[in-house]
Amino acid sequence: MRIMPKQRFINRLVTTWVLIFCFTTGLYGAQVNGADFEKAVYVSEKRLTLRGAGLLRYLVVIKAYAGAFYLEAGLPPDRALENVTRQLVLHYFHAIPAEDFATATTTMIEKNVTPDQFARLAPLVDRMNALYRDVAPGDRYTATYIPESGTELALNGQALGTVPGAAFSRAFFSIWIGENPIDKGFRNDLLKGLAP
Repeated sequence: MRIMPKQRFINRLVTTWVLIFCFTTGLYGAQVNGADFEKAVYVSEKRLTLRGAGLLRYLVVIKAYAGAFYLEAGLPPDRALENVTRQLVLHYFHAIPAEDFATATTTMIEKNVTPDQFARLAPLVDRMNALYRDVAPGDRYTATYIPESGTELALNGQALGTVPGAAFSRAFFSIWIGENPIDKGFRNDLLKGLAP
């Protein structure tokens, strides 16, 4: 067995690590607590770029989920809830039953709209709540709004259904990026503009 000279071995090792670093940083736009998120996604042939990513904690210390938010390049954060294509990806670190998602969705939408608005949106909220499934650690929900069709919910890449309407989508995404989000720090992380 031929023994490689020390300097040659070190050079190869450094080269290998540089290649690995370049490959992984080119492939992903962000990594949050071990969850990787892409730099860009395509929705109906429209390219959305990673706007920001963050970690949501529950009771300060429990890491609930990581998230990434995508918008068309150039759209400022204050337009994120307008009638524009957008996507939110949530990566879960703990098992969560479907009914918990339904309860949280209803509660958080109520916090972001007026009572009259909620009364009008209630059937659509119920429709979204019926789509939820139990999640296990490592599962991902993806919520995608396309102005022409509505808000699609997918679990691990499998579409569960679509809820129509711009008003519903605005209320639904407000859970994370609205005036009264589930967590303001998480909202700010999602909207801070990681991608140009």
